[in-house]
Amino acid sequence: MWSIALPGFGQLLNGKYVKGILLITLEFLINLKSHLNWVIITSFHGDLPTIEQTNMEWLMFYPCVYMFGIWDAYKDGGDDLKPNASFPFAFGAFIGTIGVVFSKDFLGAVWLGLLGIGVGVLVGIGLQSFLRNR
Repeated sequence: MWSIALPGFGQLLNGKYVKGILLITLEFLINLKSHLNWVIITSFHGDLPTIEQTNMEWLMFYPCVYMFGIWDAYKDGGDDLKPNASFPFAFGAFIGTIGVVFSKDFLGAVWLGLLGIGVGVLVGIGLQSFLRNR
């Protein structure tokens, strides 16, 4: 759950210090280079045209780093993983990145990226269930 708050915190909790510090560093680097905090603040105020102030090349990395941090902490947590356990995380990262790519035209980077992560996780869970019951 700590990796949901900030990528890398779950790794630190699991004792994977190098990986945790690397993920925290990546998160801060992507956040600074993409101007993510500014985009979040302005989008919460309903100002979507500020997407031009965002460095989209850097922002496209964020869903993947975020979902990888959650997946890796979950995997290192020691639970016995079920087959295809990575599907919700992989699809969340993929569709979240697609959401960021198309965010200039619809809903802004924050909202469409979050929506993409949510849809991706649901698609991954559905596919995981389908393959398990087959």
